[in-house]
Amino acid sequence: MNFYTQNNKGVLMYKDTEYLEFLWPMRHYLLSCGRYDVNEETDADIVAVSFCMPVSKQPPLIGCAIGKDFYSNELIKKHKEFIINVPEQKLIKEIYYCGFHSGRDVDKFKETGLTAFKARQVQVPGIKECIAFIECRLVNVFDTGDKDLFIGEVVESYAAEKALQDKKDIVFASGDFPKKVYGNRFTS
Repeated sequence: MNFYTQNNKGVLMYKDTEYLEFLWPMRHYLLSCGRYDVNEETDADIVAVSFCMPVSKQPPLIGCAIGKDFYSNELIKKHKEFIINVPEQKLIKEIYYCGFHSGRDVDKFKETGLTAFKARQVQVPGIKECIAFIECRLVNVFDTGDKDLFIGEVVESYAAEKALQDKKDIVFASGDFPKKVYGNRFTS
């Protein structure tokens, strides 16, 4: 649907659009959850997420939206912890793999070659190949439609020294990624 407004310089035309078009680009994160032990059975998972945001400075809270039917959703509710791992551009293949495969079907650590490491404050594994880590304990979950919004309190945050000194080559979702993920929402 188009509508027009008149100003003193002429007519401006507006056209309906998908709201995500103007929230892009967003940063990609690899959110890890569950438990990982190389010597025991694991339920750890990695999910690629872009819907993460700070929601409070004091206390430090972060919100992440994750699909209700995702395995990672189930694990965060079960263990009440997660880590937001910040990947560099060079991990783009791993990001897409983790975004398009279910942890119910595959071990994403094994399939991607990503390395789990023991976190500082939570029992969730971090991802060694990432450059920054935000460890969170779950404080609330909100039903937001097709996703749950997980609110986590930041209990630890740290980054590789090189990431603090060098130019960060962080991955941003761009191009047609929203259409790949939300294809049924786009009508044009």
